[in-house]
Amino acid sequence: MEAKELAKIRVYLGKTQRELASLLGTSIKAVQSFEQGWRNIPPYVERQVLFLLSLAAGSDGNGKACWQVRKCTGAMRQNCPAFQYAEGKLCWLANGTICRGRDAGSWPRKMAECRRCPVFQARMPDGVLDRLP
Repeated sequence: MEAKELAKIRVYLGKTQRELASLLGTSIKAVQSFEQGWRNIPPYVERQVLFLLSLAAGSDGNGKACWQVRKCTGAMRQNCPAFQYAEGKLCWLANGTICRGRDAGSWPRKMAECRRCPVFQARMPDGVLDRLP
């Protein structure tokens, strides 16, 4: 997540930097540093901000679980935390999900793939996130 995107999401959520800091369990200085690009946005902050954004959007997606949308095989399902915990609409919150037959490995690689996924996109409001090619 880039600094400008975090600021855009905060504005969409209608929160001040202080309010967002409280929601994230961090300091206002940290939020200011993230938004200015002085500090990298850690995965736990990105995950929480995207979760809050999905709640604010109020969409539960298309009603189908990710393994149905992505047409995962039985073996892929059995090894995937989203399937194991029966959470196919918030699959993007969990590390270790098996998409396209493999674990993405790192949070940045995972989110790059998730942002292109229709399950993730269905949970997000239009025009708020910077889209990846």
